[in-house]
Amino acid sequence: MKIDPLADALSNIYNYENARKPDCVIPASKLMGNILRIMQKWGYIGAFEFIDDGKNGLFKVELMGAINKCGVIKPRTPAKNNELEDWEMRYLPAKEFGILIMSTPNGVMSHKKAKEQNIGGILLAYVY
Repeated sequence: MKIDPLADALSNIYNYENARKPDCVIPASKLMGNILRIMQKWGYIGAFEFIDDGKNGLFKVELMGAINKCGVIKPRTPAKNNELEDWEMRYLPAKEFGILIMSTPNGVMSHKKAKEQNIGGILLAYVY
């Protein structure tokens, strides 16, 4: 039984990236699909595709060697728009290097887009 599927998926991506594998397969979910879209938009992963296995499905993710570190933020912490810089300093190694992924009332997005829209949300993961 999986306790945290998001943490398992990001750990799997990170481990395969460090092993210099060309791709990896992770369990599919709507949240994971949204997070993969954000990672793809920012250039951390290549294409990903849904594979139907008769259960929940899987994502096959193309790795590009661009991820230094990725992981989940636990506990899932609410962050106001004016607090995002503090969270950046805590989880990212340098200013303007990497992204925080958060769930907002407008959907899952990067912290940079949330700053532009002046909204807060719940922190889910970080990638750099």
